[in-house]
Amino acid sequence: MPRSPHRPRRPLRTAGAGAAVLLALSGCSASGPSASGATGDGPSGTVTVFAAASLEESFTTLGERFEKAHPGTEVAFSFGGSDTLAAGIVGGAPADVFAAASSSTMELVTDRGRTAGGPATFARNRPEIATLPGNPHGIDSLEDLAAPGLKVVLCDRTVPCGAAARTALAAAGVDLTPASYEQDVKSALTKVELKEADAAVVYRTDVRAAGDKVEGVEFPEAAEAVNDCPIALLEDAPNPTAAKEFVALVKSPEGRRVLAAAGFLEP
Repeated sequence: MPRSPHRPRRPLRTAGAGAAVLLALSGCSASGPSASGATGDGPSGTVTVFAAASLEESFTTLGERFEKAHPGTEVAFSFGGSDTLAAGIVGGAPADVFAAASSSTMELVTDRGRTAGGPATFARNRPEIATLPGNPHGIDSLEDLAAPGLKVVLCDRTVPCGAAARTALAAAGVDLTPASYEQDVKSALTKVELKEADAAVVYRTDVRAAGDKVEGVEFPEAAEAVNDCPIALLEDAPNPTAAKEFVALVKSPEGRRVLAAAGFLEP
């Protein structure tokens, strides 16, 4: 079941990835102002952005800044697992921009000719262990995750955070059978926040966003599992003018400052 998204301050609108796919299958588009228009003063209408779950906090901030800079616009986000979002785009979901958590996931869209021009890497992200506050199990390394009785969750193998975790675990020589595989990085993190798991391998940006709900543990193998985060304007975007402006904001010095504050690495 799709993850319930964070609800940012109005007028910024957030839609779940599953809802966006259902809209596409029913032949409907997102409600709200016209998604196609641009006035002589700049972009207008709704720009629909499909973005990896790990980008939720930073993109929500950028969406608010975009709306403030361009009165009359709305940013509608669908956050979720990059693979689910990519499948929706390939299946015809109405979207203007796709921001993925890995280059390999973006290729699922570019290989089907669904991007308008080549994607650009705007940030990088590295994995980190999220533990319960205070790290009561004394987890200091990936090897510690294999301790008997420890309940560890990972992202699903098909999503970027799951692929990064497997790369790091392989580099550490750790054979781990998780308690569950989660559909995206936020779902994995939530298991720890709710004390339904002792630890999860997520991104360091998600650990930072969680604040005192979890404690982060860095590990050296993370350097071998860094993901590039690409963004692209989509072919047949309903609102290409606003989409181009949003992509430009993400790639701008202002966008990079927001992403750096969230813990992302420079591209």
